Amino acid sequence: MLLAREAERLEAFAQEIGAEAEPCDVGDRIRVEEVAARVGERHEAIHLLVNNAGIAAGGGFLDVAPERIEQVIRTNYLGSVWCLRAFLPLLRRGAPSDVVNIASVAGAVVGPKSGPYSASKHAQLAFSRGLASELEGTGVRVHAVNPGPVPTPGFPQERAQAGRLTRRLVVQADDVARAVLRAVEHDRRETFIPWPFRIAAAAQGLAPGSLSRLTARLRRHR
Repeated sequence: MLLAREAERLEAFAQEIGAEAEPCDVGDRIRVEEVAARVGERHEAIHLLVNNAGIAAGGGFLDVAPERIEQVIRTNYLGSVWCLRAFLPLLRRGAPSDVVNIASVAGAVVGPKSGPYSASKHAQLAFSRGLASELEGTGVRVHAVNPGPVPTPGFPQERAQAGRLTRRLVVQADDVARAVLRAVEHDRRETFIPWPFRIAAAAQGLAPGSLSRLTARLRRHR
């Protein structure tokens, strides 16, 4: 079952892989609940939920319109919340089952001009960590996968791919898909891809001021 806003592309992809599809803005709680109810009429249970919806903010806090910030929070964070809340009864019926939240390295490491997007991903990652604990022992396992830059139509990653060092940290969608499978198969609650970003996340927690000054300096001299 696939959910996405762009109905035409959604239907084409669903036909390509032989899946069901429901056009839906995951940031709209009522709409998500309606879709979940229809899915529940057709399926007794589900065994895997992947929250992968995400949009870019397009700039830093001072550059982005308030409406865009709201849209980013609704899609990137609340989309995961509403989908898990609506589909949780079906996941419980399908237990053992898994939830995978595609968060981001930006949910653990903040750089210049990334405030709105990073805020949405920090919220999503915190939600994932909290739910992993809250649902422990219920048969529903929660995993977070935190990719670095992934070139997609919505996130071309032109700057990352142009840098001599940063291009080595760019990963492809297939790499993320494999990380999702490993997380589920081996019950990994949190995965960073590529792995060096785990070190950056630790540095953010241990020395946030130093890392903030360093990333700002690197951006000025890029």
